[in-house]
Amino acid sequence: MPLRSEPSRWGAVAKTFHWVTALLILGNGAFAFWMDGLKPSMQKINMFALHKSIGLTVLALFLLRLLWRAMDRRPAEDAAPRWQQLAAHAVHGLLYLLIVAIPLSGWAFNSAHGFPLQYFKQFNLPALFEKNDELSQTLGTVHVYLFWFLLLVLVAHIGGALKHHLIDRDDTLRRMLPFGRPRRNTPTPPGDTP
Repeated sequence: MPLRSEPSRWGAVAKTFHWVTALLILGNGAFAFWMDGLKPSMQKINMFALHKSIGLTVLALFLLRLLWRAMDRRPAEDAAPRWQQLAAHAVHGLLYLLIVAIPLSGWAFNSAHGFPLQYFKQFNLPALFEKNDELSQTLGTVHVYLFWFLLLVLVAHIGGALKHHLIDRDDTLRRMLPFGRPRRNTPTPPGDTP
């Protein structure tokens, strides 16, 4: 699989960014909900420190992904009705916005709570706000609701990919799968074309 994207599929670098980011976000979200139910302890503090570092990693990967995307070509879109293309772009835009907003809201929540923020115990990051308990509660709630909203948008994203794969029988999903290859004779999906 080539590193750079081709007209018919995404390259290895784009696919790696996509799948690693997805796994880190979902795994870190599940990890946070599990930790939240634990009794206060030093182990729980260390687990939350790990959660924060993973969130910062997601933010860093996203920025690297944007840089790569600026240098990499984009595969041609499969023919689809205009409304589907607009919906796909809207969902991708929301996902990108949430991938940035969730770690930033966590960083802001941590700052307002007055906790230090270390990246894998290697170096400290600056606080975004002074300690403020009321703001901390608000930002903590925002952080959690942004994750739930991300899950809803993700359902639309996965649903769209499965619709393309199972109903339209095009290569939209195949070209992003780690070892996906385009079909030899891709049928043109029904409906309007752009």
